[in-house]
Amino acid sequence: MPVMEKIQAEVEHHPLVLFMKGTPQYPMCGYSSRAAQALLAAGATNLRTVNVLEFPEVRANLPRYSNWPTFPQFFMHGEFIGGCDVILELLESGELKRIVAEAGEP
Repeated sequence: MPVMEKIQAEVEHHPLVLFMKGTPQYPMCGYSSRAAQALLAAGATNLRTVNVLEFPEVRANLPRYSNWPTFPQFFMHGEFIGGCDVILELLESGELKRIVAEAGEP
């Protein structure tokens, strides 16, 4: 399966997806760490994370797919939401909890 189709399948089959460097338990950059922690703090218990460092083809092509040059990248129901700064702004405003709830989280 071509990489763009893999990315599309990933974001369409999981309500919340965070493409990040590392994992929530072992983040490999500060931005990824803050984004994952913000999502977990908002109640995203079934957050799907993809470690782009393990998948170089995804890391190389995701910026083209989302039209966003940096990582992390957060998607909800197939729609690109934003990166770390956007996630943190949504958390501060209370919108992230709403977004997580809309995605079927408790």
